[in-house]
Amino acid sequence: MEAKDQNYGVVGGSVVEGESVEDESVGDEVAGEQGPVAMGTQEERTVSVLAHLSIFLNLVTGFLGPVAAMIMWLVYRDRSSRVAFQALQSMWYQVAWLVILAAGWAVTGLLMLILIGFLLVPVMALITLVPFVHGAYAAYRTSRDGEYRYPLIADMIEAR
Repeated sequence: MEAKDQNYGVVGGSVVEGESVEDESVGDEVAGEQGPVAMGTQEERTVSVLAHLSIFLNLVTGFLGPVAAMIMWLVYRDRSSRVAFQALQSMWYQVAWLVILAAGWAVTGLLMLILIGFLLVPVMALITLVPFVHGAYAAYRTSRDGEYRYPLIADMIEAR
């Protein structure tokens, strides 16, 4: 099943790819209920790019990147399945890398007690840069193509 077919927490309808909906409401207008406002494709791309770029918050705070992506998912999940999918991907990708890097640096720190850990410091420094470079690439691809799929993460989200 493709990402466009999933709803990723979207309550109402979603915008068909290629359409731009500016001020229309999705919902039951006859009964007087107003549903969530649908997003235009440019706004979807912008928010999706910001979700991927939220990884750079980890440079300053150490952990708030996934929180920012989760907040974007919570705010926009009712309006766009595309933004919901991109934000969920970004959040879980960042969480995975935070766990991997925490474990790697912990092992490096422990091995420093027997001096071999000092050889791992440059390796871990390079590995620490990987998620930031990949997150920037994902943001670029999302801005250009409108969508990016992280390996493994996208499949895990779709499988739920």
